[in-house]
Amino acid sequence: MSLSPFEHPFLSGLFGDSEIIELFSAKADIDAMIRFETALAQAEAGAGVIAADAADAIVSGLSDFAADITALRHGVAKDGVVVPELIRQMRAAVAGAAAEKLHFGATSQDVIDTSLMLRLKAAVEIIAARLGRLVDTLSDISARDGGNPLTGYTRMQAAITITVSDRVASWIDPLERHLVRIDTFLQNGFAVQFGGAAGTLEKLGDKAGAVRADLARRLGLSNRPQWHSQRDGIVEFGNLLSLVTGTLGKFGQDIALLAEIGAEIRMSGGGGSSAMPHKQNPVNAETLVTLARFNAVQISALHQSLVHEQERSGAGWMLEWMSLPQMVTATGSSLLIAERLAAQIDRLGAGEE
Repeated sequence: MSLSPFEHPFLSGLFGDSEIIELFSAKADIDAMIRFETALAQAEAGAGVIAADAADAIVSGLSDFAADITALRHGVAKDGVVVPELIRQMRAAVAGAAAEKLHFGATSQDVIDTSLMLRLKAAVEIIAARLGRLVDTLSDISARDGGNPLTGYTRMQAAITITVSDRVASWIDPLERHLVRIDTFLQNGFAVQFGGAAGTLEKLGDKAGAVRADLARRLGLSNRPQWHSQRDGIVEFGNLLSLVTGTLGKFGQDIALLAEIGAEIRMSGGGGSSAMPHKQNPVNAETLVTLARFNAVQISALHQSLVHEQERSGAGWMLEWMSLPQMVTATGSSLLIAERLAAQIDRLGAGEE
């Protein structure tokens, strides 16, 4: 057992997804925060909030910035968030009069939430690509074996004969709907967070809207008024992740049940047993079921995090930090496993050998 099976030295062989996990590394988080601060300086200079030479100095000073991680850890222990210590280090790197213009009008949550949006958007692009590949692989199986007869089951009891295409359609159709949902979310679901101390951007006056719009454009995010205490978008995203893993869990469960009977599926690979060398356990199928159930549990934590009191919450916000990265990683891992599982299916249905 471990605190995180996604990064464990050997359990990550089952659950790991290095491409997604990297997006939640300290380096990726800090890099995204630097993107926020440099884009903010440029947007504020464009609107005349700060001088252009100050923005240039901020961009230059942060171009090779390397954070002191030990100091950040001590800062989080004191402040509850990383940004105060990070901004202190950034201002030291920028130096001069421009240093005080760094982070002007922003608050810690603006930096942290926008960093999250940048990294979640990158993760979803990976997830969408994997979903597309899986749909293609399953479609190939249907094209190859689709006409083969397959026993249909209702309520776990043999019912009537169906075809492989009928069963595979129950895997593909929801995945295609998830792809549409993901595409829609990519269009407007990842929004910049920029509200200042209490969401009013009071330091920017009548230029606040223009700065936020330009900041969103520079970062490739949607322009939306501050959402510090409005977390429905986060929960909607988590629900989408749980839908994907739930569908993959259904695929895994179906394959595990077919493997149990054995007559209507032929597979390559499989997991070995230390006690029974003749066995090939349906490890990938079982793991998909586990990850589906894991995300179904985590989504309840995100619903709890909707309770953000007044203009900003500490408790609800921190709950997201504990649940959402694992949900994203579980989804990415599920797709990698599903691709492997689909590739192991050499024949489906009661066709000729």
